[in-house]
Amino acid sequence: MAYDIVELSELADLRELSDLFAGVWGRPVEPPINSDILRALAHSGNYIAGTRSEGRIIGGIVGWLGGHPPNHLHMHSHILGVLPGTEARGLGFALKQHQRVWCLERGVGAVEWTFDPLVRRNAYFNLTKLGAEAARYLVDFYGPMDDGINAGDESDRILIRWELMSEKARRAAEGTPVQAPVDASATPVLSVGDDGEPVSGELLGRWALVQVPDDIVSVRRHDPELARSWRHAVRAALGNAMSAGYRVTAVTRDGRYVLDSGRG
Repeated sequence: MAYDIVELSELADLRELSDLFAGVWGRPVEPPINSDILRALAHSGNYIAGTRSEGRIIGGIVGWLGGHPPNHLHMHSHILGVLPGTEARGLGFALKQHQRVWCLERGVGAVEWTFDPLVRRNAYFNLTKLGAEAARYLVDFYGPMDDGINAGDESDRILIRWELMSEKARRAAEGTPVQAPVDASATPVLSVGDDGEPVSGELLGRWALVQVPDDIVSVRRHDPELARSWRHAVRAALGNAMSAGYRVTAVTRDGRYVLDSGRG
């Protein structure tokens, strides 16, 4: 598929982008971000880009500048979405690299955003494919979210910080992401049971593993109670480990967070 990534500012394009986000998130009446806000952001010089193919927008990304000590100026990347069926074609990665170049050209050295730690593909994408870091675990950050993806679940999030000139980010941009090894002594603090249930273990030693299910969106649709169990289990395992000083060093393709306390 041939496509171009371009900055968007015309109202017709922004309305099309808002409609795309509404479809991806299953919120046709109340889009995740409406065209009025997009228009104001574009007019004030913030970052809105879209992927155009055969005359239509099939993906988009929105961010704006923010800053707080000690990190100071950074971009907050608020939303990225692509039409269903195009995710495996590298559009998300291409949009993030376009965002990276946009920021570096303007002297912005870091991008921050949040993602649901239960969504395995996003964890691998953010922390391995892009070379970003997990900064903090945020409990129920947006409150309960009743849309087609979150289905009323509590909105725990991991705050991502993407240092754009770090070795990990540079290697990821070149297509050779850093693949951190899993230490042989790592103990499973959370794993997937035979019936898809969360199985908790004890946080011991320097290295630990926290596994999440294959497809939490499907679990939410078909077994909301199991989805709630996973939310609370990941909060207890991953959230508590990060609060205790463990750092996420990698995410494996089979959905395991690799944690390192740096001690012993």
